[in-house]
Amino acid sequence: MNQTILFTPVGGTDPISSTNIHDGSMLHICRVYQPQKVILYMSKEMLDNQEKDNRYRYCLDRLAQMQNRKVEYEVIERRELTKVHEFDYFYQDFRDIISRVYQTMDETDTLLLNISSGTPAMKSGLAVLQTIGEFPAKLIQVATPEKRINEHVHKDYDVVTLWELNEDNAENYENRCKEVQCPTLANIKKEEIIKKHVLAYNYSAALDIAETLPDEMTTECKDLLKLAYARVLLDFKSVDKMIEKTKIQCLPVRSSSQRKYFEYALNMELRLKKEEYVDFVRSITPLIVDLFEIILKKQCKIDINDYCNKKREDGKERRWWSKRKLEGTRAEEVFKEYYAEKNKEFLGGDIYSIHLKILLDGLSEDAHLKELIANVRSAEENIRNLAAHEIVSVTEETIVALTGFSSEKIMAMIKELFNYTGISIRKEYWNSYDEMNTEILKRMSVNE
Repeated sequence: MNQTILFTPVGGTDPISSTNIHDGSMLHICRVYQPQKVILYMSKEMLDNQEKDNRYRYCLDRLAQMQNRKVEYEVIERRELTKVHEFDYFYQDFRDIISRVYQTMDETDTLLLNISSGTPAMKSGLAVLQTIGEFPAKLIQVATPEKRINEHVHKDYDVVTLWELNEDNAENYENRCKEVQCPTLANIKKEEIIKKHVLAYNYSAALDIAETLPDEMTTECKDLLKLAYARVLLDFKSVDKMIEKTKIQCLPVRSSSQRKYFEYALNMELRLKKEEYVDFVRSITPLIVDLFEIILKKQCKIDINDYCNKKREDGKERRWWSKRKLEGTRAEEVFKEYYAEKNKEFLGGDIYSIHLKILLDGLSEDAHLKELIANVRSAEENIRNLAAHEIVSVTEETIVALTGFSSEKIMAMIKELFNYTGISIRKEYWNSYDEMNTEILKRMSVNE
């Protein structure tokens, strides 16, 4: 029906304030929004005023005539109502009335609730009713012309004269209405759940809940959640797209050739924080292979691509040692010396972390680096098969028992390996997920 319906308590400055000669809240909302129906809620005092001089209907009729429109009225009489300060009464009464009104409306209709007229208990009752979220409506607040509390003067009230002198009847009157964005309890609860998911780095769950909130509450927040979710998936194409859209740069290492290693390590640390030990253990091997290779190139000037063959299989590049390319090189000598001590022969094959460790041991002169690599490699070797091939429970105790190191110590050693890669990483970069979370929470409407 495309109707605009106003439900309004009638207050002490309605319809026109005799102290400032401007619309009271009820009349001003009607002036601005031009509702087709006005439901007037009147206590005993207001009914007495209406019966004395017809002031409310008189001004509403004059306004409708001025605006060349018709208005339907409904008066809710509460003649027995004298305790106008009792919140519980109004909350329940308003709930019953508005429930009835909603049964007559369709999805094209709009309900306005005046939260500036009436007693504090009446205003609070309407605001709380909207907060609970049972009946979608617009809460309308009207500022006084002086931007301060109105005085209520009823003695010698002359409604006809006040209408003629009413300054809001001018064409250039000031619109003092404001639509109050009052979040529902359901939305507030959802925002709290989103916060908890964000702080637990569960961006997928946070985004799912954010999608159920109104766009005006979460548009900026949702974009950041999409960025965070893409980041935790290591989906850098989507990350770059969301950084461009939000203008928020949350990746401290930005070189595409370097950030994948650092972001992967951050991702590992998230799994550790969430006590996802199986995933943490499984993620060690791919990273240390890459780190060992980078360190070998940086510290020992050995690029293993010079000593291997390559081909793409199922969209991935496979590399394996080339005996022809190794022939006569220092790398070949290191392999021969290592395997000779074990009465074995280097057979080549795919490139593994043990091969890179052998080269680093043989070529590097940095004792601390070699000890660090030995410890990381030992931890990886002792636990990777457990997590990869067996259905077991992996706990902190399991990791310590199998490797001799706590999970935090393993992560700390991996972080230290980055110091040998030539990738510029400051200590604070490791906190970048928490900094991103802070930015997300800042932009949630619940924090406004």
